[in-house]
Amino acid sequence: MSHETLENSPADGAADSDEPRPRITVLSDSPAGPASVDRLRDYGEIRLAHDETSLRESLPGSDILLVTDFRTEALEAAWPAADSLRWVHAASAGVDQLMFDALVDSDIPVTNAQGIFDRSIAEYVLGAILMFAKDTRNNIRYQQERRWVHRDTESIHGKRVLVAGAGSIGREIGRLCKAVGMDVSGIARRARDADDVFSAVHAADDIDAHLPDADYVVVAAPLTEATENWFDKQRFASMASHARFINIGRGPIVVTDDLVDALVNEQIAGAALDVFEQEPLPEDHPLWGLDNVLMSAHMAGDFIGWRDALMDQFLANLEHWRAGESLFNEVSKSHGYAPGRG
Repeated sequence: MSHETLENSPADGAADSDEPRPRITVLSDSPAGPASVDRLRDYGEIRLAHDETSLRESLPGSDILLVTDFRTEALEAAWPAADSLRWVHAASAGVDQLMFDALVDSDIPVTNAQGIFDRSIAEYVLGAILMFAKDTRNNIRYQQERRWVHRDTESIHGKRVLVAGAGSIGREIGRLCKAVGMDVSGIARRARDADDVFSAVHAADDIDAHLPDADYVVVAAPLTEATENWFDKQRFASMASHARFINIGRGPIVVTDDLVDALVNEQIAGAALDVFEQEPLPEDHPLWGLDNVLMSAHMAGDFIGWRDALMDQFLANLEHWRAGESLFNEVSKSHGYAPGRG
């Protein structure tokens, strides 16, 4: 068989050896598995898979599937081999790749990594806002050119932030923005009362009425049928010409060609993008050459130590599973995200 099986005796403090040891398949993008996979060996029989073929060989008899490659399509292709699964965990906040019909229609619970990346992503968003306001990109350019160019820059105090996706990540973004004196409102599936973070939470159906008032529009929503292509030509036309657009959600939430047109035609003032419809972004893509765009390689949430944090979270949930207790961060498969996401 092409998959690898790792099995050890339980260490002190790990799972009780008298209890059944679950068979856990780990799907990653590497034949060696994720860097933290050795930590699982005390908790059960570990099977490693990295593609459709190895996953088909690993799934039969597996109790748990841990998915660390959230971009994979291998699971849907290999799904018929899953004859014993009782739990699927995604080591990511987004679960859009797992929401295929067969899994959605099954009674197998799906959990995700909600909470792990919230603070880091919020810091990224606040950093992008400050980079725009203080014209940091041009500061770096002028430094490289050895030019002394004095300018006045913007204050962010009192500026209005509209967070499209008022769940756990959106709330943390709102919390940091509010802490520096910004006015934060949110967009969720349904309107709800203001709270200690959001001055208002509007329904997604009403987003066009609120886009013109925002100085910064931040996408923090999961990718679902309702949010795919959510930000298109119409949405960008609704935004103020001085507004900046920040996407840390998912690339396909945005129609990239429409965003490029809005930036080139100065319908909006700038964009900070961590996610894209196509990743990696092709070298010849026009976004690379735009002076009013900040880009990063889908890394807004990836702080030093995040892999260990993800494993800590999975092992904590594994203890719940072994004890017959309710899993935390269970995804609503009808909505495509865990409770707490807007």
